[in-house]
Amino acid sequence: MNAIEVEKLSRAFNGLQAVDNISFSVEAGEIFGFLGHNGAGKTTTIRMLSGQLLPSSGGARVAGCDVITEQQRLKPLIGVVSEHQNLYERMSGRENLEFGARLYRQNFSRVNEALEQVGLLDRAKDNVRNYSNGMKQRLLIARALLHRPQIIFLDEPTRGLDPVVGREIRRLILDLSKQGVTVFLTTHYMEEADQLCNRVAFLSEGRIVALNTPSFLKVAHGQDSVKVTLDDGQSVTIALDDPDAGKQLENLVNAGHVRTIHSAEATLEDVFVQIAGRKLAE
Repeated sequence: MNAIEVEKLSRAFNGLQAVDNISFSVEAGEIFGFLGHNGAGKTTTIRMLSGQLLPSSGGARVAGCDVITEQQRLKPLIGVVSEHQNLYERMSGRENLEFGARLYRQNFSRVNEALEQVGLLDRAKDNVRNYSNGMKQRLLIARALLHRPQIIFLDEPTRGLDPVVGREIRRLILDLSKQGVTVFLTTHYMEEADQLCNRVAFLSEGRIVALNTPSFLKVAHGQDSVKVTLDDGQSVTIALDDPDAGKQLENLVNAGHVRTIHSAEATLEDVFVQIAGRKLAE
């Protein structure tokens, strides 16, 4: 059984179609990337799949639960990390998790396990207001993992983090998947999605416009090229599917001003731009 089954799911706000008739499934233990511009419908979809928002039409089953009629049964089976850090800043990291443990009826021993899982056990007694942005993000993930959910929804988990902390979060996401946790991920970092995700869906104006593995999408829609760097520092990119590619490269080499030549495969961002029309961060 798939961890998530979505069938013709839609949501409108005051006549505006935020999510428009989308259907897809996510396998258990999969890292599934849900990518789109701001306002494309990503957060609205997460809110519907996590039982926080009722759809206008269609439906979905998450962890075997109907998101419309079985919201209370669903909540203990999922964890959600929203893009907004809703922590109690005047409380310590441990106190934040102990409060969550009470809500989920978890033994306090689970708090230490979750803190250790995200590398915060040694800072558990510190007030959250003294935490860095990356530490707060790790604490949010620890809180979402307290009750050992089958599925975790991560909405932009590495946004605004420095590269080192971002790498730690990505490593944690991979570890969760290895443990059998299904990860539903939104991110603005296409390289991150390429590294982490088993499959990705591109969302544009509320509709899924592409869904497959990153490697398949890059081969099917990307364009391989050669990047030539000249002695003056300028670079020239030659598309390999151009009939004149060989001649262009030969002319540059014969001119004697070539410093380096590198093959350049299509990136997931290249594919997204081709399909959705502009870069993800725009």
